[in-house]
Amino acid sequence: MHQAINRLDKLPVLRNISQSAHRQRFLKNVDQNLFMGVYDTFEAAAASAPPSLHLGYDNEESANIAYVSAISPRDYPAMFWLLRSLGDGMRTFFDLGGHTGVKYYAFRRAIGFPPDIRWTVCDVPAVVVRGRELAQARAPEGSLHFTDRYEDLDGQDVLFASGSLQYLPLTLSDMLKGLRRMPRRVVVNTTPIHETQSFFTLNSIGTAFCPYRVQARETFVESVTALGYLKRDAWDNLGKGMVIPDAQGMDVESYSGFCFDLKD
Repeated sequence: MHQAINRLDKLPVLRNISQSAHRQRFLKNVDQNLFMGVYDTFEAAAASAPPSLHLGYDNEESANIAYVSAISPRDYPAMFWLLRSLGDGMRTFFDLGGHTGVKYYAFRRAIGFPPDIRWTVCDVPAVVVRGRELAQARAPEGSLHFTDRYEDLDGQDVLFASGSLQYLPLTLSDMLKGLRRMPRRVVVNTTPIHETQSFFTLNSIGTAFCPYRVQARETFVESVTALGYLKRDAWDNLGKGMVIPDAQGMDVESYSGFCFDLKD
């Protein structure tokens, strides 16, 4: 039965109807994570965004998205390496795209951060403003900080990027190459990695449309190891995938995570 339905869906007329229905759902999205189109560049994906919503996260509506500060099953591999980092004496953590400190609050309860930890969230200006407001009441211990500058990663012990690399106009390797002192450890989680293809798509988050980067596995890993990093670990984020209904062969079955250590 499923094979028959799949064959029908490949007929031009039915495929066009399906794609039209998805476009309407994409445009009217309020609270889902949807994708549409395939593009060669970040700029082309941005140019395809309908004018009905903001472009990107740098706006009040996106800054106020109420992400739950809870630990999900796909957080545990990354948490393992963050905990190992603390055990190895690392104390400065750069949480790239960490919104209002969502992972800091979630992990703080489970890990029990030492008093000398310094956790810096890097995000767009609107989110940074909101994060600082919330931290006044939620993080009185003074360990949580915010910045909108990638350059503040310089000299940090650990770079933690959970669900954020896909939204950036530059790659992880380009960001690292611009530093004088690269982080000792890089922990990546919840990142769309395709087995063979690198491309961009357009993401609807309900409050905005965002250009969205997908990288080929080998390209991504080699771009980081070429800078002097050793891949220590890799894992799949089971249950977290990406479907682009109007682009065959571009779906990502499971997002990915990695841990890289800078060689001595």
